[in-house]
Amino acid sequence: MSDPTSTPPHPNQSSAASNSPQDVSDISAAMANFEAEALAKCQADLAELQAKSAELADQYLRAKAEAENARRRAEDEISKARKFAVEGFADSLLPVLDSLEAGLNTKDATLEHIREGAQATLRQLVSALERNKVVAINPVAGAKFDPHLHQAISMVPADQEANTVVSVLQKGYLIADRILRPALVTVAATK
Repeated sequence: MSDPTSTPPHPNQSSAASNSPQDVSDISAAMANFEAEALAKCQADLAELQAKSAELADQYLRAKAEAENARRRAEDEISKARKFAVEGFADSLLPVLDSLEAGLNTKDATLEHIREGAQATLRQLVSALERNKVVAINPVAGAKFDPHLHQAISMVPADQEANTVVSVLQKGYLIADRILRPALVTVAATK
């Protein structure tokens, strides 16, 4: 018996159970087409990503090799700098050496000639040191004591302000603004 509340299906409506073989075939073809397009897109994306990955790997290897070459060149330059660091300094001292040897080889030199030769050689040495940025620290009497440049040997009573240089016992030297040796000085004591 039929239910009086149920309504008969509309002629244009189709139920899932009454799909025609043509409809199923169209749906299967559409799904196969969609899957093929999705697969082709995924394969194209994969190929693009693989190409990009290979390019980045190549760039990485080149950068790594370049960094290694730069490191090796820097090490070579440092090694050469250490090995030949004193070459310029030694070259500027050779005239001083020549002058000393010439002075010692002079047989009939008077005391005055020896003194003049020693003074000329000293000027050459000072000039060579200054060219190589070696500068004397020689404070004048009364200059303020600087513990960075001077080394106090003793404190002596003096008629000048306390903590000032009284006398220089030995010059000090700077090399390119770095203390090579502090000046040895006596300092005025507090009254």
